Order: sequence, then C-alpha cells, then structure tokens
Amino acid sequence: MHGLVIKNTGSWYTVLTDDGQELDCKLKGNYRIRKSAIRPTNPVAIGDRVTVEYPKVAPTSQSSGESAEGGGAASSTCPFITSVEDRRNYIIRRSQNLSRQCHILAANVDQAVLVVTVAHPETSTTFIDRFLASAEAYDVPVVLVFNKTDLLSPDELELQQYLIHVYSHIGYTCIPVSAIQVDTLAPLMPLLHNRVTLLSGNSGVGKSTLLNNIIPGLNIRTAPISEAHDTGQHTTTFSTMYRLQHQQGEKAFLIDTPGIKGFGTLDFQSAEVSHYFPEIFKISAECRFSNCTHTHEPGCAVLQALEDHLIAPSRYASYLSILQDEDEGKYRPAF
Repeated sequence: MHGLVIKNTGSWYTVLTDDGQELDCKLKGNYRIRKSAIRPTNPVAIGDRVTVEYPKVAPTSQSSGESAEGGGAASSTCPFITSVEDRRNYIIRRSQNLSRQCHILAANVDQAVLVVTVAHPETSTTFIDRFLASAEAYDVPVVLVFNKTDLLSPDELELQQYLIHVYSHIGYTCIPVSAIQVDTLAPLMPLLHNRVTLLSGNSGVGKSTLLNNIIPGLNIRTAPISEAHDTGQHTTTFSTMYRLQHQQGEKAFLIDTPGIKGFGTLDFQSAEVSHYFPEIFKISAECRFSNCTHTHEPGCAVLQALEDHLIAPSRYASYLSILQDEDEGKYRPAF
C-alpha cells in the first residue's frame, strides 16, 4: 500500500495511507544502506510518499506454546516502509557537528513559512538568507512571518520594517504578526489553503503558538524563552504534519519541525551561489566577466550595486559566507 509520512520520531514513522489509515511503521533494514547522492541522517522525511508492506508471517503450530497474548506474532507484523517515491523538492541543511551529513527538514512541499523574530530572540539575517538560498536551490517558495511584533520597542519596530522592505523588494512575501493575537494572522491564512507548508525557524520564535492559533484545539506545548539569555527552548521534539480544517475536501497541511539553531548549506558550487540570491543574480547579468564571483573583479555590477545601496549589505555578507562553505572544515554549528 502507499501513503504519506506525517510523523517521524527517529525510529518510527507514522504513515497516512491512501485509504485513510494511520500506521506506525519501521524502516526496512535493507533500505538504510541504499546509495545516494546525498547522505541524510533521515532517509525518510516528513512529506515523503512511501510504499508500506506487512512482513509475511510464517504460520505457527498450536504446539509451539505461544499464545496470541504472548505477543510473539504481533511484534512481527509491524508494517515496514520498503521504498520512497522520487521527491519533487525538499528543504535540506547540513547536519550540525556532522559536516559531511545532512538533514532533510521536509519533502514534497508547496511552500515554506519561515518564522523569524527581530528580538526575543533575535533571528540573524545570515540564518534567514541561508534558509532562503537553500529554498531557492530546491524550488521551494518561502513566506517570511515576522512574529512578536507586540513585544518590539520603537527601534526594533524600525529594524523590522527595514528588513520587511529588504525582503519584499527582492520578491518575498513578508507578514508581520503577533501569534498570540489571532486577528493578526488573517493575511497568512489564505496562503495556507490547498498547500503543504513547512513551518520552520529558530527555537523560541513562536512556531508552536502560531500553530495552536492556526489550528484550534491542537494544544501543542509552548514554553517561555530564557530570560537570562533571550533564547528559545525546544518544545517540538519530532517533526509532524498536521491537517488544516478548512473547506471540506481541501488538502492543506502544516509541517511542524523542531527549532533549528544553525543552517549549513549543502553542495553549493561557488559559481551557482549567486543564482540563489535573486537580486544578485539579476544584476550579475551586467558584470563584465561571465564567470565573475562578485568579490573583487573589475567591472562587477554586483559590487557597484552594493556601493549604490541597491543590494543590502547583510544579503551580500550572507552571500560571501555561503561561498566559504566549500571549506567543510570551517563549518560552525550556528550561523
């Protein structure tokens, strides 16, 4: 039978089958050793379409002494995931402290909602840009949700408005919200209809609170940020896909993932990095040299645009940081 992976606990996968069953499955042993162009720590990801099979159980004789209550047969009838269909896209990041491995956040998504906060805690622009670049590389549209607007000082509100201007100018949809004020979520709700959406961001930015107010009755556990360090605490342990209760027959899902601290890019060739920064890629067509790296070359239109304030310095700094990722030894656990 076939189905959709809606939860991953590390060793077990919950699969929503095409006929509406929810099955707790294991991954068949021989699938783990398959060769792949990438080496994910999670060979099966939330959003994967999979094939599930029950093992063939050899009949046991009455004289074996095993009863149905003994559990001998039940343990052997656990369904197994035997194959994963080709993914149309995915969001992937380099695994923290495992520079040669990676982790797939979700697969087969229509879009990602990246929840960020200007303060309490602060989301760095480098983290935002690395997420956006990876999404561009794998053809996943991103909506930026700026949360906790109700907690911001006048200076922080001004910074948020600047960042919204930067990313809106590039072409990203930006929505300022306060997750505890349901009415502020109105601009976001229509964007979730009939889509599979990945919800991501640093710990403490309010993803769980946002989910609880998008899906009434969900009641995901939330926790306050650390007052001492102004950082978030992990409340989401496992990735889970939730169905949105919109109009009957509509298929809308939200994928909740644990908060992530850093976002390392994977397999970005230096000549391709500019392709994942839309404003840099557009201006690069005017560079004197077709193989311009936009770092030092004469006649570089990107460097001129940076000087003319047509490219945000933070975006250019993020571009340079990704160029340095080819040196795997320099990978740091957080960006």
